[in-house]
Amino acid sequence: MTDASTRRLDVQTLTITEVSERTGLSPDTLRYYEKAGLIERVGRTSGNHRSYCADDLEWLAFLLRLRETGMSIADMQHFAELRSAGPATIGERLSILREHERSLEDRIRGLRRSSKALDDKINHYEQLLTKQHEGVTP
Repeated sequence: MTDASTRRLDVQTLTITEVSERTGLSPDTLRYYEKAGLIERVGRTSGNHRSYCADDLEWLAFLLRLRETGMSIADMQHFAELRSAGPATIGERLSILREHERSLEDRIRGLRRSSKALDDKINHYEQLLTKQHEGVTP
């Protein structure tokens, strides 16, 4: 891994406001992600303002996917630590992602069962309403 300040040379960068607008994360959340170790220390301009590069945006997009799929902040932090440790941790990172995917698939199956139960109940109530409108007492 390269130092955040040195990887900024000759790369278009974005301000924290621009990254906030692109990701939907508030500037406070972006600062928290950095403080919590979810993202590496972000480069700085000569005025000491945060300066995000394309790699930062790609990593943030991945973190948002992990969060959207229900990964805990603690697990995201662990994954980020492994990522920072370099290639020797690829196997462990792959295991974490596979386990998270299995967990996500289990949740999706559960949500599908719940959705089916809701559909059945909706159909039941629609039938009751239809009977009411036809003058049939349920």
